[in-house]
Amino acid sequence: MASHNASAYLAVMSRRILLIIVGAAAVCLVPWTIYLADSLPDRYRASEWRLAWVGFDVALVCCFATAAWLGLRRRRAAVPVLAATAALLCADAWFDVVFDWNSKKNGLTSLLMAVFLEVPLAMILLWHARKLLVGGMPRRKLTVRDVEINRDESYLALSRALKGLAPATADTLATDLGVPVAEVTARLTTLAEAGHVRQGRDGRWRTASLSIEQPDPAGMDHRLKAYLDEKYDNELRLLTWAARNRDEFGGWAKGHRSVLHLSEADLARFDAEYDDLLTRYCLTHDKAGPGTREIALRFYAFPYPEEATR
Repeated sequence: MASHNASAYLAVMSRRILLIIVGAAAVCLVPWTIYLADSLPDRYRASEWRLAWVGFDVALVCCFATAAWLGLRRRRAAVPVLAATAALLCADAWFDVVFDWNSKKNGLTSLLMAVFLEVPLAMILLWHARKLLVGGMPRRKLTVRDVEINRDESYLALSRALKGLAPATADTLATDLGVPVAEVTARLTTLAEAGHVRQGRDGRWRTASLSIEQPDPAGMDHRLKAYLDEKYDNELRLLTWAARNRDEFGGWAKGHRSVLHLSEADLARFDAEYDDLLTRYCLTHDKAGPGTREIALRFYAFPYPEEATR
């Protein structure tokens, strides 16, 4: 208990200290900036001018390259690197414009590059950084067509076969399932139209990432409602099984629960952040590999019943 209290105290204090440092830096920079504005000369002949600018551009190149490398792997570190890259772009634009302001040769060029290239690119990097992490996941509402596909054993068998053999041709899948190639091709086409699979340029088929969301309950078709009722019943059975066998999972089971006081907007933001995390992992961990297991992930949030025991 004492060690827990100590770690909790350190966590709170480290956050407070960081906030104090950031706030103090902002306050201290105000008089420092005023001092510089009053004391610095309008003109100054700098030494190592070439080294300063070449070093700056090398840092910018490294930031872009690092952000691209991290973005390809959908690593969270890509976001702060993109923020640093955007800051360097804005600094580059500022110094180019200021230093070339009175230059007839470069003044207009620097201003145009800042307005139409460097600053807009910095804004794009800041506002769209999350797309490097979660972009590429199509989204749509659940349809009756999805229900029909999920209740058709031939489509389910084809999906299982493709998951194990992908990337695979229609001929390979037909041989594995023992059905005519024409039937497999027709079913693959239907699955592709629904967004569940895709065909590569090499002609081979692959499973496709797709997020299917629950439609608005107000206008929901009765077939969709019945299908979702079945899904929730299956969820209850799965969670009951997991609770009964929780001691057998070891390190392969994780769980968190809490009761929070949230507004509807707060809950929407929480859901969006969780969705970003889940999407990133779905896009980077969609295939079985050494040391992996198929893991069931669930997230539910709902108003807590007042009469329930917490």
